[in-house]
Amino acid sequence: MKVEFAPLNIPLRRRLQTAAVVQWVFSFLALAQFCLAAFVLLCVSDWWILAALYAGWLYLDRDTPTSGGRRSHWVRSWTVWRYFRDYFPISLVKTVDLDPSHNYLFGFHPHGVLVAGGFGNFCTEASGFSKLFPGLTPYLLMLPFWFRVPFFREYIMCGGLVSSEKASASYLLSQPGGGNAAVVAVGGAPESLEARPGALTLQVLQRKGFIKLALKHGAWLVPVFSFGENELFDQMQNPIGSTLRQVQERLQRIIGVALPLFHARGVFQYNFGLLPYRKPIHTIVGRPIPVVQNPSPTKEDIEALHALYIQGLTELFEENKDKYGIGEDKHLTFT
Repeated sequence: MKVEFAPLNIPLRRRLQTAAVVQWVFSFLALAQFCLAAFVLLCVSDWWILAALYAGWLYLDRDTPTSGGRRSHWVRSWTVWRYFRDYFPISLVKTVDLDPSHNYLFGFHPHGVLVAGGFGNFCTEASGFSKLFPGLTPYLLMLPFWFRVPFFREYIMCGGLVSSEKASASYLLSQPGGGNAAVVAVGGAPESLEARPGALTLQVLQRKGFIKLALKHGAWLVPVFSFGENELFDQMQNPIGSTLRQVQERLQRIIGVALPLFHARGVFQYNFGLLPYRKPIHTIVGRPIPVVQNPSPTKEDIEALHALYIQGLTELFEENKDKYGIGEDKHLTFT
């Protein structure tokens, strides 16, 4: 295979964009392991007292990831996130104003491999969320596992990431006065195993827990579709029933984290590596679906609202697909 190397005369601006994405991929794939190793080394060093004090802090602070986290406007506004945004680039598109007197549950689709659009738009201010939606505070829900990793948990909470446990979402959606937007990647980790260029299959039909939460707390539902999310990486073929897919699904059930075998480009060449392709991401925030609070929703209530949500998501995709290079004959498939 002929390797296509990056030219030497690349502008500094593009090199900084690549560096920003390198640190993001590292943070996503390896920073937690480094943080855990650092904590273990601290425990067995002469500075073990610091590890003991931090362990005590972890215990006292154990509920923070399910109680709104501990965001930092300074971290969310780092210059590195603007370079990260411009690498793809990422854009956030508002279709209608959202009244900050309500709490909202954003359903983010598709999950993609690393949820780049979700992170860029809702965990940083690079795409201008606060200016587009004044009065709203976004929280991206993440697997609880990651909030048990020492040091790493502090970093991800700074961006507005919180645990995806039901108690965490309930806390956000039950706050009086409104102003919270809980963002959940509805397809979850299993959907990442389907993330490859051209994929339009969403795991939604059996995902109704977020609908029940919205009903119980009267949170308005907002479908969000991120065009380009699946175009960032290639993935090894893993059709349902294949040995690879069975191993991936088994690991996902055991450890709670999906392990897609993805690849794209490298830092100094364009043929292989773990950096995403430079493909644009357009995240469209759709029209809200009003929800009347129902503390004890029936199965029929959930099914009815779920059908309305799928209809709203479908309309959002169909109304915008031609703007972002998707053919008229292409449609979403729900599983």
